[in-house]
Amino acid sequence: MSTAYVPQQPQPSPAAPPAPAPVPPHASEATRLLCAGTYLDSGYRDQVIEELHLNEQRIVAPSLGFDAARVLAHALRARRQELMWAGAILGLWVIGTALTGGLLALFLFPVAYIAVASWIRGRDAYPPLYRRLPAFLLRWWGRILFAMLLFFTAAVAFGVLDDDSASGSSYGSSSGLYGDGYSDSPSASDVLVPSGDSVSELIGLWQAWATFAMFALIALCVAAQRGQFARALAAELSPQRFPDAASDPAEQAEGQRFQRLKDRIRLEQHAPLIMYNEARPFRGAGAAYQTWVLAVELRPDEMKKQQPLGNRVVLEKIRPLIEQLRLPAEYAGQLGRDRLRRLEIDECVFLPAEGIRRREEAPYHPQAFEEHRARAVEEGAEKRRHFLRIRVGGWEEELVVTVFVRIHTQGRMLTLEVAPHVLTPVREDFKNADRAAHRYLNNNALGKAAWALAQVPGSVARSLLTLGKGLLYVWRLLTGGHAGALPDGPGLSVRELGSVSLGSDFQEMDVLRYLKNVQDRVANGVRVALAESGYQTGEFMQKIVNINNNGDVTNIARVENSTFAVGRHASASSTTGGTAPQTGSGT
Repeated sequence: MSTAYVPQQPQPSPAAPPAPAPVPPHASEATRLLCAGTYLDSGYRDQVIEELHLNEQRIVAPSLGFDAARVLAHALRARRQELMWAGAILGLWVIGTALTGGLLALFLFPVAYIAVASWIRGRDAYPPLYRRLPAFLLRWWGRILFAMLLFFTAAVAFGVLDDDSASGSSYGSSSGLYGDGYSDSPSASDVLVPSGDSVSELIGLWQAWATFAMFALIALCVAAQRGQFARALAAELSPQRFPDAASDPAEQAEGQRFQRLKDRIRLEQHAPLIMYNEARPFRGAGAAYQTWVLAVELRPDEMKKQQPLGNRVVLEKIRPLIEQLRLPAEYAGQLGRDRLRRLEIDECVFLPAEGIRRREEAPYHPQAFEEHRARAVEEGAEKRRHFLRIRVGGWEEELVVTVFVRIHTQGRMLTLEVAPHVLTPVREDFKNADRAAHRYLNNNALGKAAWALAQVPGSVARSLLTLGKGLLYVWRLLTGGHAGALPDGPGLSVRELGSVSLGSDFQEMDVLRYLKNVQDRVANGVRVALAESGYQTGEFMQKIVNINNNGDVTNIARVENSTFAVGRHASASSTTGGTAPQTGSGT
């Protein structure tokens, strides 16, 4: 019995799963961690406020994957809370000095030694020896003096130095008047360890107990300040509640200046029009990562008919190839969670901030942007530049890779500019904020009390510094003339300020993977445009191979600092930091 052969029918490939919904910038993990960082690091908070609130003439840097306005809201809230607690703590020191008859003021001398030691050491993780050594000596001398004062105050408070010990000490001193060792000058032991009668004359019982009461109140204020921050991290800054920006108390803060700047920042930070400072054109995108420029002559292919080849034609060939990177593997199904699925593609135009009289005059209106884009896409460009911008936000928007691509055809030459930039992850201490808050909230009473008491000696110096910086800021706000200043491009990026210098090995691997995929599709798109327009592609592809082999290419290591490496085996580096060593060679 024979059966007919029926060929196997092709099975339809499974439908591609829908792309995951993008996380809005105001709810991203990077935004949450930067907001937490404003409570942890006063230096970072001051830089955020100075850039976004004080210098209101500066246009905000592009905020890739985060919301700078929400970071500013929490920075201002954190400063208000810190000023409130600093005023309360300093007030307790002043009131305590009066209530204790000046005894509390004696503790300011060792406190001053400790504060000067911190100033000498500085903020560096590994300061030089000539700073470490005097700081170490002053710090420990201040601690010893503080401990001695605390010991004698406790001795008086608990009656260790009572009248009997005082009379005994007097008796011993009077008998010495007739001895051979009589001397009018005090001994070293009398200076370092005062006798009981001298201590009881200087410190009364009520003064001693009032001093301890004031120390307890100061410690309570320090603990309450720490607890307020820990509760904020467990509430409005928690991963569960942070996406709900409408219920964020920092967003609801009153003040016309803040509300006006918040609206302005949100208009500018994600706009395709980028107003820049000439010295810092890519501010906000991170560190330049192996930027390169390729130029190739347009040689007609005799076997094909030449077609007009413009910048827009090449870009339209590149764009669909880049968009294909969003498609997951054929059989990945819902398991495809690669960040390339959230790849973003848009066109942006860079304009210098010079030339406008007011910040509100920047042409962010959609119609004005379309006019700039239509003219800039075919320009050779100097100050106004058009780029195709490809962005990949990985690691919950903590690792952002942005590739700026620009095409220019003129004089039968095609120039391809590829400028990758990388935003490295948020600082480690900001990422550990949840752990620190959880540990504090779940610590026992003894642990919280011990931590708060240890902060008492330095509380007066910290409060003075906080109030001093607050007064200085108000003075600069009133006298700086920032409201009427000419507009300027961004000076700093709050995202770059809150980033580490290098990511992990896994993150570095992801950066290379994103860049290799994007750059390969860009090169393929240019090749297709050349071939379809009737031009030879051999020279172009050879130069692309040389680029991958680090050969004939002009490699710009740090564009913003004008550091270039041109020539075979040439190299370029920058001392301002970056994500990776930059090397390159060229013709």
